[in-house]
Amino acid sequence: IKLFTIKNLIFHKNLARIYFPNIMIEFDIPNYRRIDSKLYEKEKRKLLIELVKLQDWIIQERKKIAVVFEGRDTAGKTGSISVLSKYLIPKHCRLVKLGIPSENESKNWFQRYEKLMPETGELVFFDRSWYTRALVEATMGYCTERQYKSFMKKVVPWEERFIENDTKILKFYLSIEKGTQKMRIEKRKNSPLVYWKISENDLKGLDKWDIFTLYKEQMFKKTSYSESPWIVLNANDKKIAVLHALRFILGSFDYADKDLPKPKIWTENINDYSLTINKVPFNNLSYQQYKVLKVMADEE
Repeated sequence: IKLFTIKNLIFHKNLARIYFPNIMIEFDIPNYRRIDSKLYEKEKRKLLIELVKLQDWIIQERKKIAVVFEGRDTAGKTGSISVLSKYLIPKHCRLVKLGIPSENESKNWFQRYEKLMPETGELVFFDRSWYTRALVEATMGYCTERQYKSFMKKVVPWEERFIENDTKILKFYLSIEKGTQKMRIEKRKNSPLVYWKISENDLKGLDKWDIFTLYKEQMFKKTSYSESPWIVLNANDKKIAVLHALRFILGSFDYADKDLPKPKIWTENINDYSLTINKVPFNNLSYQQYKVLKVMADEE
């Protein structure tokens, strides 16, 4: 098996596509596009076993790992972190998900996050991060122009201080299409279980799609660099985004007893795809049938 390496990232050639204009990485494994729910669960289990091994290595070698998840509302940040952290040792794994900053926190932005960065032997997931200032706050007008410009000027040197102190920072951006976000918001609004997740801010954010895009592109351009590039994952399918995130994290470290399985090649001719629409199961579908119906499937 031929391997290629990019900044200590090891992946199987032709099974992972990596594009990195201006250091930003678009990570994609084409084989995952044909995966159904059953195959997803099998693949996820294998990768989560490897993630547990990685955490053991982080603890034993006293590493410090920060994993940032950014993206628009409904992109799947919280769900992705929930899957990744499910079987990790809580004592050595933290989730950081902050609410509205106080006036003092807003003025001292980096101090708010400085105390939350990983300690030795710890893996920390950020469900939104210090980059909230570059994205949500800038888009919605929650910070001043001066605060935004100050952040963009200082953020890379701030991160580099941690990197020089042996903290690894992985930055994921979950990318979705406008139609996907609109559909997910509508599903949440009409769900008796998760309707409460929709806020006025979510609806305003949909109206400010183009403004958010502008700030997102500025963030990629100014804050993606060789030691900590932005990794862009297509999150129109949340399950595939989870697998991509797992693959990238595991491929970033040479941990003990590493046995990262090669992604399988799934064929379009197998009639074993399944999904659920309005709680009605559809089984034994061809890949083409599955692909057409998937847009109407219940969100898990």
